[in-house]
Amino acid sequence: MTKVTIYHNPRCSKSRETLQLLRDRGIEPVVVEYLQTPPSAAELERILGVLGLEPRELARKKEPAYADAGLDDAALDRGEIIARMVANPTVIERPIVVCGDRAAVGRPPENVLAILP
Repeated sequence: MTKVTIYHNPRCSKSRETLQLLRDRGIEPVVVEYLQTPPSAAELERILGVLGLEPRELARKKEPAYADAGLDDAALDRGEIIARMVANPTVIERPIVVCGDRAAVGRPPENVLAILP
Protein backbone atom coordinates (compact mmCIF):
# COMPACT_ATOMS: atom_id res chain seq x y z
CA MET A 1 0.00 0.00 0.00
CA THR A 2 1.15 3.52 -0.76
CA LYS A 3 2.36 5.48 2.24
CA VAL A 4 -0.07 8.17 3.35
CA THR A 5 1.20 11.20 5.28
CA ILE A 6 -0.90 13.85 6.96
CA TYR A 7 0.53 17.24 7.91
CA HIS A 8 -1.58 17.64 11.00
CA ASN A 9 -2.43 20.18 13.68
CA PRO A 10 -4.22 18.37 16.53
CA ARG A 11 -5.81 21.65 17.66
CA CYS A 12 -7.58 22.09 14.29
CA SER A 13 -11.01 20.47 13.97
CA LYS A 14 -10.67 19.95 10.19
CA SER A 15 -7.30 18.31 10.72
CA ARG A 16 -8.73 15.99 13.39
CA GLU A 17 -11.71 15.16 11.15
CA THR A 18 -9.40 14.37 8.23
CA LEU A 19 -7.22 12.12 10.36
CA GLN A 20 -10.32 10.29 11.61
CA LEU A 21 -11.64 9.96 8.05
CA LEU A 22 -8.38 8.22 7.07
CA ARG A 23 -8.50 5.92 10.07
CA ASP A 24 -12.16 5.09 9.44
CA ARG A 25 -11.04 3.81 6.03
CA GLY A 26 -8.38 1.58 7.58
CA ILE A 27 -5.50 3.91 6.77
CA GLU A 28 -3.02 4.65 9.54
CA PRO A 29 -1.06 7.56 8.09
CA VAL A 30 2.32 8.90 9.06
CA VAL A 31 1.31 11.88 11.21
CA VAL A 32 3.54 14.93 10.97
CA GLU A 33 2.62 17.59 13.50
CA TYR A 34 3.94 20.31 11.24
CA LEU A 35 3.92 23.05 13.89
CA GLN A 36 6.47 21.02 15.87
CA THR A 37 8.26 19.56 12.85
CA PRO A 38 7.84 21.99 9.94
CA PRO A 39 8.56 20.71 6.45
CA SER A 40 11.88 21.75 4.94
CA ALA A 41 11.82 24.21 2.05
CA ALA A 42 12.47 21.31 -0.36
CA GLU A 43 9.68 19.26 1.17
CA LEU A 44 7.22 22.17 1.01
CA GLU A 45 8.25 22.78 -2.61
CA ARG A 46 7.53 19.10 -3.39
CA ILE A 47 4.14 19.29 -1.65
CA LEU A 48 3.24 22.43 -3.59
CA GLY A 49 4.20 20.69 -6.82
CA VAL A 50 2.04 17.68 -6.06
CA LEU A 51 -0.86 19.94 -5.04
CA GLY A 52 -0.38 22.09 -8.13
CA LEU A 53 -0.47 25.23 -6.01
CA GLU A 54 1.61 28.37 -5.69
CA PRO A 55 2.97 29.08 -2.20
CA ARG A 56 0.51 31.86 -1.41
CA GLU A 57 -2.38 29.56 -2.38
CA LEU A 58 -1.35 27.29 0.51
CA ALA A 59 -0.96 30.14 2.98
CA ARG A 60 -3.44 31.09 5.66
CA LYS A 61 -3.61 34.78 4.86
CA LYS A 62 -5.83 35.63 7.83
CA GLU A 63 -3.29 34.33 10.35
CA PRO A 64 -1.54 37.21 12.14
CA ALA A 65 1.76 35.42 11.42
CA TYR A 66 1.17 35.94 7.68
CA ALA A 67 1.61 39.72 7.95
CA ASP A 68 4.11 39.39 10.79
CA ALA A 69 6.35 37.29 8.52
CA GLY A 70 6.04 39.86 5.74
CA LEU A 71 4.28 37.37 3.48
CA ASP A 72 1.97 40.13 2.30
CA ASP A 73 4.93 41.72 0.49
CA ALA A 74 4.14 41.31 -3.22
CA ALA A 75 7.85 41.66 -4.09
CA LEU A 76 8.80 38.33 -2.47
CA ASP A 77 9.90 35.63 -4.87
CA ARG A 78 8.81 31.99 -4.60
CA GLY A 79 11.88 30.92 -2.62
CA GLU A 80 11.45 33.74 -0.11
CA ILE A 81 7.77 32.93 0.37
CA ILE A 82 8.53 29.25 0.96
CA ALA A 83 11.37 30.08 3.37
CA ARG A 84 9.06 32.33 5.39
CA MET A 85 6.32 29.70 5.42
CA VAL A 86 8.78 27.11 6.74
CA ALA A 87 9.98 29.55 9.41
CA ASN A 88 6.34 30.36 10.34
CA PRO A 89 4.46 27.07 9.88
CA THR A 90 1.23 28.42 11.38
CA VAL A 91 0.65 30.11 8.02
CA ILE A 92 0.61 26.77 6.14
CA GLU A 93 -2.91 25.57 5.36
CA ARG A 94 -3.93 22.38 7.09
CA PRO A 95 -4.36 19.51 6.94
CA ILE A 96 -2.40 18.33 3.93
CA VAL A 97 -2.58 14.66 2.99
CA VAL A 98 0.05 13.18 0.67
CA CYS A 99 -0.44 9.75 -0.89
CA GLY A 100 2.34 8.80 -3.29
CA ASP A 101 2.45 11.40 -6.04
CA ARG A 102 -0.93 12.89 -5.12
CA ALA A 103 -1.94 15.35 -2.42
CA ALA A 104 -4.96 17.25 -1.17
CA VAL A 105 -5.83 19.84 1.42
CA GLY A 106 -8.47 18.47 3.78
CA ARG A 107 -10.78 21.47 3.64
CA PRO A 108 -13.30 19.95 3.68
CA PRO A 109 -11.94 16.61 4.90
CA GLU A 110 -13.69 14.76 2.08
CA ASN A 111 -11.28 16.38 -0.39
CA VAL A 112 -8.69 13.75 0.50
CA LEU A 113 -10.90 10.87 -0.66
CA ALA A 114 -9.99 11.61 -4.30
CA ILE A 115 -6.29 10.85 -3.72
CA LEU A 116 -6.61 7.67 -1.66
CA PRO A 117 -5.86 4.25 -3.14
